[in-house]
Amino acid sequence: MKQIAGKGCDILIPSGDIKPVWDIERSIVTKFRRKIWSKFIKAIIEFNMIQDGDKIAVGISGGKDSLLMAKLFQELKRHSKNNFELEFICTDPGYHENIRELLVENCKHLEIPIKIYESRIFEVCQEIAGDYPCFMCAKMRRGALYSRAQELGCNKLALGHHFNDVIETVLLNLFYTGSFKSMLPKLKSTNFKDMELIRPMYFIEEHFIECYTNENGIYPLNCACMVAADKTGNKRYEIKELIEELKKKFKDVDKYIYTATKNVNMDAIIGWQKDGEKYSYLDYYDDED
Repeated sequence: MKQIAGKGCDILIPSGDIKPVWDIERSIVTKFRRKIWSKFIKAIIEFNMIQDGDKIAVGISGGKDSLLMAKLFQELKRHSKNNFELEFICTDPGYHENIRELLVENCKHLEIPIKIYESRIFEVCQEIAGDYPCFMCAKMRRGALYSRAQELGCNKLALGHHFNDVIETVLLNLFYTGSFKSMLPKLKSTNFKDMELIRPMYFIEEHFIECYTNENGIYPLNCACMVAADKTGNKRYEIKELIEELKKKFKDVDKYIYTATKNVNMDAIIGWQKDGEKYSYLDYYDDED
């Protein structure tokens, strides 16, 4: 897979022409059944992400992750016994005209009935976010998606975060905030009543998303951010490179990082937070139990 780099408009370029949509859909449950489809289903079942009557807003940015997530949900809708509805939404943060056109054409070819809403997020981030705009941009885009999803009568918002995002988030928190905190597979919104965020690609590794994209000739948006194009020091990319280096020395180190988030031994932790309250192991040190 090649990459065309331009200011604010990076695009991943596969090696061949985009395949017909039926071939793309079929590959999900054939060639990529074990590495993508099965892990998508595993996350939904293990974390109980979908119930009858749900109306799910599928957040589409135009990148490889969200385009795959849209096709996974469409495949699930065709075969699932659950009675749920889907809305495919995008809040355009200020894409360049050519980038927006690519987003529209991709969704048209992939038969994703997307609804696009305007926003000024790139412009606002440029004004207020300083040298590291990515966190603020992501937060604002998530809020905009929540708002549109709620307007459409949805009770859930699905985002395309994958396994690598989860591991990188753990290390970002550890190295840059001094906290041990993960990216949860689902959580209830604190700002939008009765809304829940779900991450059904939680177990899917980025490498296989790239393989799927390249195999099917899909031309996704990469970053397309007009703000970050002028900035330096993206911490997530630094962490991504660090993990790749660690994997050369420690096989499956990423898997062990994830496992650690499920195996926290509270008897060997100095302090923790719960519901906004801080606790110390000394609070319980002299308890008879």
